[in-house]
Amino acid sequence: MKISPKYFLLLLTLVSFTKPSLSQNSKPNFIIIFTDDQGYGDLGVFGHPTIKTPNLDQMAAEGQKWTNFYVAANVCTPSRSAIMTGRLPVRTGMFSNTRRVLFPDSGGGLPSSENTIAKLLKNSGYSTTAIGKWHLGHLPQYLPTSHGFDSYFGIPYSNDMDRINDVSAKVAFAEPDYKYFNVPLMRNEEIIERPANQNTITKRYTEEAVNYIKENKNNPFFIYLAHSLPHVPLFASNDFMGTSERGLYGDVIEEIDWSVGEILNTLKQEGIDKNTYVVFTSDNGPWLVYNEQGGSSGSLFGGKGTSYEGGVRVPTIIWGPGNVEPGVVSKIGSTLDLLPTFCNLSNTPKPEDRIYDGYDLSPVLMGKDENPREEMFYYHGDRLFAARKGDFKLYFYKNNPMGYPAKVEKLDTLKLFNLAHDPSERFDLAPGNMDIVNEINELVKIHQSKLTMGVTQLEKRIEN
Repeated sequence: MKISPKYFLLLLTLVSFTKPSLSQNSKPNFIIIFTDDQGYGDLGVFGHPTIKTPNLDQMAAEGQKWTNFYVAANVCTPSRSAIMTGRLPVRTGMFSNTRRVLFPDSGGGLPSSENTIAKLLKNSGYSTTAIGKWHLGHLPQYLPTSHGFDSYFGIPYSNDMDRINDVSAKVAFAEPDYKYFNVPLMRNEEIIERPANQNTITKRYTEEAVNYIKENKNNPFFIYLAHSLPHVPLFASNDFMGTSERGLYGDVIEEIDWSVGEILNTLKQEGIDKNTYVVFTSDNGPWLVYNEQGGSSGSLFGGKGTSYEGGVRVPTIIWGPGNVEPGVVSKIGSTLDLLPTFCNLSNTPKPEDRIYDGYDLSPVLMGKDENPREEMFYYHGDRLFAARKGDFKLYFYKNNPMGYPAKVEKLDTLKLFNLAHDPSERFDLAPGNMDIVNEINELVKIHQSKLTMGVTQLEKRIEN
């Protein structure tokens, strides 16, 4: 059929108006929102009765709520190394049995030889920024800008460090004032505020992320937003102080929920929501020893500092309109899996010169009935505390379920739990299921035969 010139011009005009923007055709954007010490039961969508989290609830309704999602360690530094590298902390040297995290006097950090998500995505044409708590080394050679991030804005370690000497810990945590904690706020490698005003820190992190989205909307980007809270001491801005039924802890969580809403709304307003994956999760379970100032593990046993479920299973939501099939996912996932997943989704080469402990979860995100991850290894320092295969978790050690004081002891008799039936880990099934015990022991044997431990970075001190 012959098309008239006039009709042909009309078709060209329609095509030009319906063509997707460059951002919608380019590599997808990635945002990780990583909270600090937030428990499995601390969100409305994960069952908390009084903390209101409408934005996260909506994010879960539009995306995937993962109910069996794990971190690779039960405290800050090793957990953060795992999400960045896709490797167990025992491989990278980010572990210790004595100094379990990095401190202001620490001389070590994440080795430059490690591949981070940022480093790999940057090689693939991404703009990258880290916002918030880093805790992988505060010396220049370990900061985010030395690990693939174009920029950094945040606190380099935990918000309770650098406490001034003339205020007791009891007073500092019970009646928190940001002036009690001489923690630095950094812009790239420079300290721009000390002590950091933590009353406004969540809002300022959020503004930083929103501005970055707007400035980089036409190119692929990766934002790592690691909130300093709800790690104690707790701080909230005036807009949220005293507004939650759950008290100060609830105020903090509800401000983080507001932050999530600001980020998702910005993506929608800028027209890049359908080309962006957002992952919300926590670095470990709640700090139970701080009572009401700490969070909740929900139905899970234990908390931060333990490898019981409450210490390492974390509330996780993955969102990506049009790319993530909405639903509740009960398959096993881990922060270790984010690096290989992001690499696959962005067609970014993943160097095969080392062992990664993560799996590509993209088939599950697309709604396929697959199980990329069948196992999980739970390390406490350099000790393998427990191992999971399928629904069953086998314990080799025991610990104080509160996490502190940490008293890790080898079990005389191994304990086995079916986590699908018994997520609270109340019923030991080992006596009648030695075949499963033997199967997990064999899995551990194969894992350890391929394990080369790194040299600990956490025990290094700054030389005077």
